[in-house]
Amino acid sequence: MPLLGELYSSVNSRENASFWWVGDPDNWVNVFCAFEKGKMVAKGQVSIINIVPSGRSAESKHSIYLNLKTIPERESDLNLLEQLYPYLFSRAMELKESLSKEYATLLCVGNDSSEIANSQFFIQRKGFRHRESLFTMKRDLTESIPELQLSENLQFTHWKMESSHEESEYLELEAEIWPDTPLGMERLSQYKQNPLWTAMVVREADTIVGSLMAWQEEDKGVIEGVLVRDPWRNRGIAKYMLSQALNYLKANELDSAELMVLTTNMSALSLYGSVEFKMIKEEIRYCIELN
Repeated sequence: MPLLGELYSSVNSRENASFWWVGDPDNWVNVFCAFEKGKMVAKGQVSIINIVPSGRSAESKHSIYLNLKTIPERESDLNLLEQLYPYLFSRAMELKESLSKEYATLLCVGNDSSEIANSQFFIQRKGFRHRESLFTMKRDLTESIPELQLSENLQFTHWKMESSHEESEYLELEAEIWPDTPLGMERLSQYKQNPLWTAMVVREADTIVGSLMAWQEEDKGVIEGVLVRDPWRNRGIAKYMLSQALNYLKANELDSAELMVLTTNMSALSLYGSVEFKMIKEEIRYCIELN
């Protein structure tokens, strides 16, 4: 762990570098480290991110992501990356076997736009192709947050999803909005373990028409999964939920909140800009299909 801490500090000395922490001991089977002369010089990690539930479009794909980082002075050391990559690929293939054969599986990597050498390794050496790009946007919670109102026929509540039925209900809703990248039960359970985790929903009678999740990571707030069902869009629901999430995080003494959005999603970018989120970095994701 001390050597891992040194590697973490070294990698994060580069602004916006993307480095995964190893998590709990039951996740360590997915972590591979390289040592040289008593120093950890690289670490790779694999995780299932999206699991497509049965009955979705045949074009849908599960996704497994990997994260492979070296100390800064070795970021262009292709030999070092080549030595660790087979362990990650092999573990990804093992994880793939746990997923439904009904759908194909993508192996993906996400890097900050500044991590050019790392990305080029995957593109030029491993045949990864561009999948999508996302902006991380940040909101200063020390600034005032607008007070907004919902239509009288709509009700806002926090939702703790305390039963498996409620979790399944949420995942069905989430997969309806984003069928290509469904969250899955395992990922939802991971989110719920974060400090201050809560879901927020807007209902019309008994129908959930909009939702988001919020929690704390380190010293900042995170907002995830902002969704509104199609018939209820353009009615201020998403903006209202965002204001409630910002107030919730601010009330818990956090100074900032972050979220991610596709760089091509102009309506979402406009929405987040309207509540004073500002773009701070860009992540680029690349994938191959696991055969």
